[in-house]
Amino acid sequence: MPGIIIAVVATLVISVLVTWILSTNYHKKVTEGKIGSAEERARKIIDEALKTAEETKREKLLEAKEEAMKTRNDLEKEVKDRRKEVQRSEQRVQQKEENVEKRSEAIEKKEQSLNAREDALNKKSEEVAKLKEQRLQELEKISGLTSEQAKEYLLKIVEDDVKHESAVMIKNMEAEAKEEADKRAKEIVVNAIQRCAADHVSETTISVVQLPNDEMKGRIIGREGRNIRTLETMTGVDLIIDDTPEAVVISGFDPIRREVARIALEKLIVDGRIHPARIEEMVEKAQKEVAAKIKEEGENAAIEAGVHGLHPEVIKILGRMKFRTSYGQNCLKHSVEVAQLCGLLASELGLDVRIAKRAGLLHDIGKAVDHELEGSHIQLGVDICKKYKESQVVINAVEAHHGDVEPQSLIAVLVQAADTISSARPGARRETLETYTSRLKELEEITNSFKGVDHSFAIQAGREVRVMVVPEQVSDADMVLMARDIAKKIEDEMEYPGQIKVNIIRESRATDYAK
Repeated sequence: MPGIIIAVVATLVISVLVTWILSTNYHKKVTEGKIGSAEERARKIIDEALKTAEETKREKLLEAKEEAMKTRNDLEKEVKDRRKEVQRSEQRVQQKEENVEKRSEAIEKKEQSLNAREDALNKKSEEVAKLKEQRLQELEKISGLTSEQAKEYLLKIVEDDVKHESAVMIKNMEAEAKEEADKRAKEIVVNAIQRCAADHVSETTISVVQLPNDEMKGRIIGREGRNIRTLETMTGVDLIIDDTPEAVVISGFDPIRREVARIALEKLIVDGRIHPARIEEMVEKAQKEVAAKIKEEGENAAIEAGVHGLHPEVIKILGRMKFRTSYGQNCLKHSVEVAQLCGLLASELGLDVRIAKRAGLLHDIGKAVDHELEGSHIQLGVDICKKYKESQVVINAVEAHHGDVEPQSLIAVLVQAADTISSARPGARRETLETYTSRLKELEEITNSFKGVDHSFAIQAGREVRVMVVPEQVSDADMVLMARDIAKKIEDEMEYPGQIKVNIIRESRATDYAK
């Protein structure tokens, strides 16, 4: 049994070996056949590729030769064209050179002719100069004047003619400009004044307190004058008790103190108990009453002027102006009137009425404190407005309403005009006789200082000055210029409300007698 198995296994092994050998030989033959056919195809492909490459090479060479021939032909053609262009340029340059030579020859000929003409002109100018000199000598002999004197005479004539023409021109231009401007300005101002017809009461620096009888004077004076001294010390005023029946005069430049003294004295008279302790008590009550009245007056003024949004301290300062006067005109009433006039003028001109009224109401606010602080009422007013945050337009209007600085807005100009209208209105203010006569005298001295003035007269309460000139020294043309110069000097050297009319009069008279 084991022998059979071994024989079977051996048979199988031999069969497998034989099969493997046969399959290997078969595959080898097949592979060799495939390799041979592939090599043959490869050789064919290579041969075909070589043939194709040779043909492509020949074609490319032919194309390159053709392109080279074409490029060569193009270059030869371009060279020929450029040679032709160069030849034409050379011909043009040669032609221009010929033209330049011809022109230079023509210029040389012209220069020669010009030199000849110049020589002839020099000779003629010398002859003309000689003739002028001879003519001047003859004119000097005939006229008896030298050339310098003749020049001065001619210049004087020309100057007079120019002055006359300029004066006539100035006069005509001013007349044309003022004709319409004056008419419109007068209408606006008159309408504003008509719509703001405020009453005026001239105020003084004294107050009068009526007494029930003359016995009250002794009680006011008190034993050894202690009552009157206490009252004067507490209020800072002077009490004048004289022979005036049933009246006591309170004198003082501070109107607020004067008002406190008046109220306290009236309360004491009504109470009847007059002694130092009672006087002190009444003065304190009067001070509180005046402080309340100041605030009330400030509020009333703001309401009357139509100005809102003022700082409470500004209202108090405005109220103090109720007790301040300027040339007898109440400052608060004046400020309210200026505010109303500013509003009316602003509405006529189409400006901001609210700002105009505000500026007009505050323009003199510095007068409420100018007796307490150093500085002009203008500077103090500017400081107050800046402190309480008023607008720049209002500050400039306050600063410029007397011409100290240039107005920066039309509203500032309106404040100037309204201030002048309110101040210059008849009855609004009063001046002392000394101030009035001094101003008139100064006005006449200014006009008399001009050359050619014979004499002058200040009339119409200083609103007009009439100037009589010497007719031999001042011509009609000079009058126009002199009027402008006099007006300018008055503006620079004098301070006055409103405007001053300068009226120059020139009169020539011829007198003879029939015998």
